[in-house]
Amino acid sequence: MSTSTSTSHGVDAHGVETRVVVRPIGNPLPLGFLALMVATTSTAMLQLGVLAPAQGHVVALSLLVLTTPLQTIVCVLGFMARDPVAGTGMGILAGTWATVGLTMLGSSPGTTSPALGVLLLCSAVAMVVPTAAATGKLAAMAVMGLSAVRFAVTGVGQLTGSASWLTAAGWVGLALALVAGYAAIAFELEDVRHTTVMPLGRRGAGADTMTATRRDQLASLSHEAGVRKQL
Repeated sequence: MSTSTSTSHGVDAHGVETRVVVRPIGNPLPLGFLALMVATTSTAMLQLGVLAPAQGHVVALSLLVLTTPLQTIVCVLGFMARDPVAGTGMGILAGTWATVGLTMLGSSPGTTSPALGVLLLCSAVAMVVPTAAATGKLAAMAVMGLSAVRFAVTGVGQLTGSASWLTAAGWVGLALALVAGYAAIAFELEDVRHTTVMPLGRRGAGADTMTATRRDQLASLSHEAGVRKQL
């Protein structure tokens, strides 16, 4: 049984028809959001003093072994699904958490790093790009945007060594965990039941994602990267 869907791309001057084959995949966003929830919660526990600084190496390993690989997979699948917002956002998240994990492994427990602070601030700015583009899915926009805030506040804390900023980053991290967890459940249920169960704030181009016909959904396929002649 074939799992591919094809749509007519066009006919050239010689009357030869070109077809683009689209292969369905499961929505990878729940996996990425759950990996984010693990990362932001565990680091928040350190920043809020719930976990002792000596536990930082365990948290760092979780960022490197769990969060980074899973978000990297979601990044690749996001681009394969022709969703540059998911691909870009998850790629930045994966790279940032990997850097945080490696820095924590190579540092003494409880210390801060101005260099890491600069990187986190740059990542916060980078996360603004997918956030601004995620207008069709408000739930995803909230996760991306709050991730930017989380990186920015943590970056200031790392740059200045301020305990107050790091504590604030911990609380922002917990808020992000809640939003990411909600988004993961909502997207997972939607993908399994093929209908929106929990509000995701779909609007604009994403409003009819679950209801539009295949022809309508693939109408702009010829203008997407990998089909058009230039990026």
